[in-house]
Amino acid sequence: MADDDVRSATPDPGPDPGPDPGADPAGTVPLHLRAGGVSVVLDTAGARLPRVLHWGPDLGDLGDAELRTLRAVSVPPVTSGTTDEPVDLSLVPEQSAGWLGTPGLTGHRDGADFSTWFAVREVRVVADVEDDGVPVAHEVTVDARDEDAGLALRFVLQVMPSGLLRTRATVTSTGAGTFTLGTLDLVLPLPAEADEILDFTGRHLRERSPQRHPLVAGTHLRESRRARSHDGTLLLTAGRRGFGFRSGQVWGVHVAWSGNTRTFAEQAMPSGQRLIGAGELLLAGEVRLAAGESYATPWVYASYGDGLDALSARFHDFLRSRPQHPRTPRKALINVWEAVYFDHDLDRLTALADAAAAVGVERYVLDDGWFLGRRDDTRGLGDWVVDTTVWPEGLTPLVEHVRGLGMEFGLWFEPEMVNPDSELARAHPEWILQTGRRLPPEARHQQVLDLAHPGAWQHVFGQIDAILSQYAIGYVKWDHNRDLVDAGHTTTGAAGVHEQTRAAYRLIDALRAAHPDVEFESCSGGGGRADLGILERTDRIWTSDCIDALERQVIEQWTGLLVPPEMLGSHIGSPHSHTTGRRHDLAFRGATALFGHLGIEWDLTRASEAERAELASWVAAYKRHRDLLHHGRSIRADVADPALRVHGVVSHDGAEAVIAVVQLTTAVSSPPAAVRVPGLDPDRLYDVRPLPPGDGSTGAYGQGAPPWWTQGARLSGRSLAAVGVRVPAQFPEHTVLLHLTAAG
Repeated sequence: MADDDVRSATPDPGPDPGPDPGADPAGTVPLHLRAGGVSVVLDTAGARLPRVLHWGPDLGDLGDAELRTLRAVSVPPVTSGTTDEPVDLSLVPEQSAGWLGTPGLTGHRDGADFSTWFAVREVRVVADVEDDGVPVAHEVTVDARDEDAGLALRFVLQVMPSGLLRTRATVTSTGAGTFTLGTLDLVLPLPAEADEILDFTGRHLRERSPQRHPLVAGTHLRESRRARSHDGTLLLTAGRRGFGFRSGQVWGVHVAWSGNTRTFAEQAMPSGQRLIGAGELLLAGEVRLAAGESYATPWVYASYGDGLDALSARFHDFLRSRPQHPRTPRKALINVWEAVYFDHDLDRLTALADAAAAVGVERYVLDDGWFLGRRDDTRGLGDWVVDTTVWPEGLTPLVEHVRGLGMEFGLWFEPEMVNPDSELARAHPEWILQTGRRLPPEARHQQVLDLAHPGAWQHVFGQIDAILSQYAIGYVKWDHNRDLVDAGHTTTGAAGVHEQTRAAYRLIDALRAAHPDVEFESCSGGGGRADLGILERTDRIWTSDCIDALERQVIEQWTGLLVPPEMLGSHIGSPHSHTTGRRHDLAFRGATALFGHLGIEWDLTRASEAERAELASWVAAYKRHRDLLHHGRSIRADVADPALRVHGVVSHDGAEAVIAVVQLTTAVSSPPAAVRVPGLDPDRLYDVRPLPPGDGSTGAYGQGAPPWWTQGARLSGRSLAAVGVRVPAQFPEHTVLLHLTAAG
């Protein structure tokens, strides 16, 4: 469609209001792209790469005259110590335009062609289209060339119906020789009020730890060089200082890539221009383009919101709009890892299956330890054939027993890794990622298999395909338990993370095509792969190897900014946490897991009858409410008391909500203040009641519940948001649940 087809969504308000200081000889009008409460004004005038004049709240209907005027009033004056012409910040910033902050593209052709001057050749704009089945409200494609540098650039900007943006660029070498690419980052401008950064760090067993700090002059750069992101940032966000979940303008970016990444926020001087950007982190020499060869960036996603919940909702809405997004009810599962570890015994595992089925479990996942020689984590990885010394009849007896109980059977793999003590490594040492003749240091007694090697890729595909073809398997847990350290291709000596990531994607895609009814879970030592690249091809992530319910309150809150609840694996662990040593009541463990894709990781054969009965009530509550939990709008309250966390899910029509009130620690005051519930329809009345089995009527120190607790209450959404309700005083690490239903 032509430009005016896009602008038909923003009709001219009427006659020209007067002289237009922004008129240009070519008559080019900035593009106004609107969707989901967000506006993007993109200036495509002239030969230089496009500039974003506005990205943020919806500006309403703007006519051509006002759009031209917006461009005119956005041009900064020239000041001392700068170039004689205003410096434009394009979506791929160029030093040739006078930009001396972080450049969008870096590289060289044998030392030359280090700087670009891309001249736009064509701008194409379409509206209301699909990209691989995903609805797109607006798409802008820009083709540009730099004849001197011998490079062509294609830039794509999409605005999704939710208001989420995604961008990507492709650079092609059109000159002689080889162009070595250093970076290709995509950036968006930030307004001056975006003066605070929120991003995340962490480690294995403690992912998504938030950190806030001012956005000041210079560059705040986060690089992940592990090819996974336990310590990397899930999102890099910037907004007005003090922004919270429910208010405060905030902008954020995410790189949809499971390899190395870089995200940054920057304030350039002397202009004070602020921006946010991201891209793949390329190791030296990973992308070398001969004439006619191209490199495409991963998608870089960008979201704006008035509060983090609004920013988050745009990601959730987008993910749920995809044709491959899981839409069947998320089956309650049991994973046997923390119940048996490597002690695979048919009688023990069938007894565990019986206990799981009795409490309502719908899927049974056999974890690490089933394949050749795998009695501990020092050997066998890479030999994906059933170990007949442990399983003389193969997995058939267990699979048939599980399915006979009405449960689906799932199986664990770690396809990208290999133990040196394995048949595979002994037969093909050249298939291990290494630099020169030295092996990287081992991690968990394993190395990384070079999936970019055709022989290695085909070997892994063949073995896993055979297992999935032989047995009735409906679910694969795909693990990735080590960082990529000193990862190079043996045959060439070149860095290998980029190609390894692409090869892993091809492997998952090929297996999914061969077995379309199998669901795939992304696990990387827990939450090391929580990105939209892996979620293009998997149905959920294992959020963390830490199942401690208190730790999960933080991990899941922040991972949930990007990933919707139905894709967050959240399990009820044993009473004694294997990773922290803490002990928690089942009610706290159950209430924590309820809000994700619920599972169990506990030896139920050792649980008491009372524990199993209580667990069954939590599984039943999950099944009863999962349609709301997995399709509604996630809300997180801004609570003044740091000892409390209030979060939940509200249906899109505002008719129902489930809210958790979590006592994280002891509070300075007691009893707690009234709990306010945001996100409801302010003009509707709601019946508010405690939700079993999270209704804990007896508070801390034997104190009773507030007077309304047993009878319920009826309040408007406006009153619930502004005044709130009292809940029982709780001991630390306990939760009560509220169920709200619209009256009438």
